[in-house]
Amino acid sequence: MHIDVPLLENERLDELHRNGYCIIQNTQTFCFGMDAVLLSGFAQVKQREHAIDLGTGTGIIPILLAAKTEGEHFTGLEIQPESVDMAKRSVRYNCLEDKIDVIAGDIKDASVQFGASSFDVVTTNPPYMTGQHGLVNPNEAKAIARHEILCTLEDVIRESARLLKPQGRFYMVHRPFRLAEIMVLMHQYGLEPKRMKLVHPFADKEPNMMLLEGLRGGKPRITVEKPLIVYQEPGVYTDEIYDIYGY
Repeated sequence: MHIDVPLLENERLDELHRNGYCIIQNTQTFCFGMDAVLLSGFAQVKQREHAIDLGTGTGIIPILLAAKTEGEHFTGLEIQPESVDMAKRSVRYNCLEDKIDVIAGDIKDASVQFGASSFDVVTTNPPYMTGQHGLVNPNEAKAIARHEILCTLEDVIRESARLLKPQGRFYMVHRPFRLAEIMVLMHQYGLEPKRMKLVHPFADKEPNMMLLEGLRGGKPRITVEKPLIVYQEPGVYTDEIYDIYGY
């Protein structure tokens, strides 16, 4: 069942291949990528658990997690008003208002806005690049999504730790070149790394993404899972990727 919602200029409605859900995206700003989909397949949200997605953009991760997991409720936090509006319309279109809230706010103040120890799970697909990494996109929405303009990696990890209940779980997708920095920050804020999966474009190529799970107050021990290979040959996904996407 869907509810008709307005589409604005340059917006489109994309099918997600899960429960008939769709998402509204603007082709001129920032559309979700494979990283968000892979995170939704890596994260675990159990019965009666409440999850928050930091920097949710157009709400892709909460919508996919609502389809894939048994979590009770999902919250998306986003600072860009246009993305908040699109996410709210997507939630309404999919009749998920009882399951998903999209809230306007700043990641740097998330624990103040929602209160400490208020979620069982935090997910995040944060900007990968610092101001010194690569060219900053002239499109403001794309730049904010890709570069640490409005928040830093430390902001994300600090606020995630504060938002989580004791033994709460943290899930993040990021780039391998920042792994050392990520591990140091997770340890600093009491998020013990527990699982890691590296994502390789091809079996013979180095990884270009990584998926991480941390546990608030966990004991030291990390499991490095078998790598995820995206393509079996150019233009052809592996079976595992097709399964994650739901094709």
